[in-house]
Amino acid sequence: MCGIAGFADKNGASEQVLTAMMDAIIHRGPDGSGQYVDDVVALGHRRLSIIDLEGGRQPMENEDGSLVCIFNGEIYNYQTLKQELEQEGHSFATNSDTEVLLHGYEQWGEDMLNHLRGMFSFAIWEKQTQKLFCARDFFGIKPFYYYEKNGVLLFGSEIKSFLQHPKFEKKLNRSQLELYLTFQYSPGENTFFERVKKLLPAHCLTWQNGKIIIKRYWQPEFEPQQGKTLQDWEVEIENAMKNSVTAHKISDVEVGSFLSSGVDSSYMACLANVDKTFTVGFANKQYDETSYAKEFSEHIGVKNTAYRITPEEYWKNLPKIQYHMDEPLADAASVALYFVNREASKQVKVCLSGEGADEFFGGYNIYKEPFTVSWYDKIPLPIRRAIGAVAELLPPVHGVNFLVRRSRPLQDRYIGNTNLFTERQKKKLLKQYSGKVKPVDLAKPYFTHPQNADAVTRMQYTDLHLWMVGDILLKADKMSMANSLELRVPFLDKEVFETARKIPTEYRANANNTKIAMRGAALRSIPQKTADKKKLGFPVPVRAWLREEQYANTVRQYFESPEAKEFFDTEVLNQMLQEHINGKRDNWRQIWCVFMFLVWYNEYFVKR
Repeated sequence: MCGIAGFADKNGASEQVLTAMMDAIIHRGPDGSGQYVDDVVALGHRRLSIIDLEGGRQPMENEDGSLVCIFNGEIYNYQTLKQELEQEGHSFATNSDTEVLLHGYEQWGEDMLNHLRGMFSFAIWEKQTQKLFCARDFFGIKPFYYYEKNGVLLFGSEIKSFLQHPKFEKKLNRSQLELYLTFQYSPGENTFFERVKKLLPAHCLTWQNGKIIIKRYWQPEFEPQQGKTLQDWEVEIENAMKNSVTAHKISDVEVGSFLSSGVDSSYMACLANVDKTFTVGFANKQYDETSYAKEFSEHIGVKNTAYRITPEEYWKNLPKIQYHMDEPLADAASVALYFVNREASKQVKVCLSGEGADEFFGGYNIYKEPFTVSWYDKIPLPIRRAIGAVAELLPPVHGVNFLVRRSRPLQDRYIGNTNLFTERQKKKLLKQYSGKVKPVDLAKPYFTHPQNADAVTRMQYTDLHLWMVGDILLKADKMSMANSLELRVPFLDKEVFETARKIPTEYRANANNTKIAMRGAALRSIPQKTADKKKLGFPVPVRAWLREEQYANTVRQYFESPEAKEFFDTEVLNQMLQEHINGKRDNWRQIWCVFMFLVWYNEYFVKR
């Protein structure tokens, strides 16, 4: 696990500039660094030593020096691929997975990607053809950003490294703010920086002669298969997960595991059989679930380290956390993730985590919605729309959100797990509102892609491409790397998906349950009360904190700042905050979303 940074410029590369870019991401790889610089390209690597501690240094060249590679991630089937390539006549100088990428590219070219099992973002430079080939893994576990202008390409693991390049023009992409306010993260390929884009999951990029070509090399498809019993699927999931966890434990350093009170991390920790688990909770006992993790760790005979976050340190670290995110993220649980990574990094270099189980196996509570109150959808659409328009103006009491959601067909409203500000609310809140790109416009191509699919499958497919990449995996990567810890996600494995994609919908979700088959698989290893535990997310006391004078005043200072006045109607912001303090409305998510943007903006456009 590492960090990469580089650039390609026909007018020449600079070692000094590359060093500055690498220094900006030193947290991703404090164990070492390496550079390759020639007349066109500069490739930089920060190393966190996990596999082949002595021989895996990068940038790495092949035998004749015609290829150079920098790589962030892990290839879990590298040993198998190495044997296969050796049979084809390739000789290896190291036991690293980086060298497998080099020889694999020699053998298969771009088709090498279809041979890989793992998480990765990498760049390979062909010296003779002066072609740069880059790729990001199947599900977007590892990040890859790029910036192109006037034939110059910057690329790397984090946007903050681009700020060190003299040809990078730092400008806010204001249009992204409208999408962020609804999604709570920065969705799609665009970012909050003009001309900076994310290479999307399962995509590769080629740069040659100042031109970029981007292609998709793999597509996740759900194809439910009938004919097997629920018990059959439970066994298949168990076998797939055991195989994946074994592969994800490959390491030359100790591996630990995160552990919450939920089924995903509990099942994984049980299968992994590691020596250490790590948990965080809050000093507010109402929001603290560390006792569940401690009890489960004792059940499986593993040492558990639990850390309780105080309100003071939670709020104190917000600027640092938003800086490490690169883009604003309003998921309050990301702060807790920062602390569990920090505590784990004091004892281990690698941790397993449970991301991806909900998207693969149908775990979100919203997946129950197609099965609930189905009679309401039979009411003529114009009548439902009228009811929804009225409901949107009412206080958010129980049932109102249902009326708003069901006022439109699912394909016209589903954008993923969160849907904060409506277009009407954004128009009232923002100083500049264009409405050019609606959130549903971004989501609909994913929602409608699966041919003849049911609603749950369409929602899962949408979440795989938006919510999981933009929120779940963003915070997993950035918060682990901020603490120089490698995070591995065994659920998000290509082989596990091969099983998950075939599971019939009735074994994924219904009106009462989610992750039905996966919970059954977990029940074969863990106690029933853990396997059946309701999906909670990560409980965070922000709602309560915002009603305390100390923290409400912190937010109010940001809401009344010159930066807030540049983007927002501050009267609307203060009204929103005051309504929450008085208990008139539960606005905490909307408040937090704006607050996190302002904290992030202060880090990147005021301080720097």
